[in-house]
Amino acid sequence: MPFQLHFDESDLLRCRFALSPLVETQEAVRTLARRHRHGYHLPWLRRISAAAATLDLEPLWLLMPDGGHNPDFICPPPIGPLATFEEEIAGVRAVDPEVARADMEPALAERPGARESVTGRRLLADPARAVREIADLLERAWQVLIEPYWPRLRALLEADIAYHSRKLADGGLAGLLGEVSTQLSWNGATLTVQGTRGDHEQVLGGQGLVLMPSVFVWPEVVGGHREPWQPGLIYPARGIGGLWSGAGERTPETLARLLGRVRADVLCALDEPAGTSVLAHRLGLAPSSVSAHLSVLRGAGLLTSRRYGHQVLYERTPLGIALAAAT
Repeated sequence: MPFQLHFDESDLLRCRFALSPLVETQEAVRTLARRHRHGYHLPWLRRISAAAATLDLEPLWLLMPDGGHNPDFICPPPIGPLATFEEEIAGVRAVDPEVARADMEPALAERPGARESVTGRRLLADPARAVREIADLLERAWQVLIEPYWPRLRALLEADIAYHSRKLADGGLAGLLGEVSTQLSWNGATLTVQGTRGDHEQVLGGQGLVLMPSVFVWPEVVGGHREPWQPGLIYPARGIGGLWSGAGERTPETLARLLGRVRADVLCALDEPAGTSVLAHRLGLAPSSVSAHLSVLRGAGLLTSRRYGHQVLYERTPLGIALAAAT
């Protein structure tokens, strides 16, 4: 079903990217209950299966119907581009209980019997307690499902934002949105999102739009967020196909013989731009060692580097891409 966002000139000036650990936590919880999302994440699912079994996720799943409204207060768009989980969950805990109740009711109405269930009645009867319960559950889900892997996830999300920021500079918003997902189409001043939960329209009214990449939302695009939150769009991040690959799994033996095993691993790990510390974590190497190999690869014309926020991101040049692909 289509979801339409109507822009005016002021909205075009207020579009921004943001990275949200809370969105990743919520989408990871949703992924556990959506088998069609499992394909790229089977290694992660195996790693977290025992710990995930200790979580009682029923209250969250009850608020995540396959179609229609999902509560905005459990994953509001982050205020800044690089919010921490602690900052975001504090915002959830501060939500007005009556706002939360009004946000939960339509979500529970989407699932037959949810409102009348024991959990549904409990959530609506005491919304202040429900906010605390949901925030505690999201925090526990973060600790179990996301936090141990956050450096790897954050690197991929930051790389996606860097890539799409360049696309925005090169081709404007219309070109960017077509690149983000085939579910998005731009016509005049209206963005149409196909295949979303619900069939509705939203006038942005000068608020702009927050674009948030997600590892776990694939293959969907999720749009929404109504007042008092800024409208947002959650889309699949680039590069998730190699997200859970271990060190050396993508390195051809011929390339390892040519460059040396570790240096070849570093080159092949850069399917997406990444920084020294993330590569070190991904490959199980000392940051100083990774830094030395990056310098050699850059000096040989196989990598280029640029600063993004607090770190330097490295990515393969056309020569580096050709060398890795040809082997």
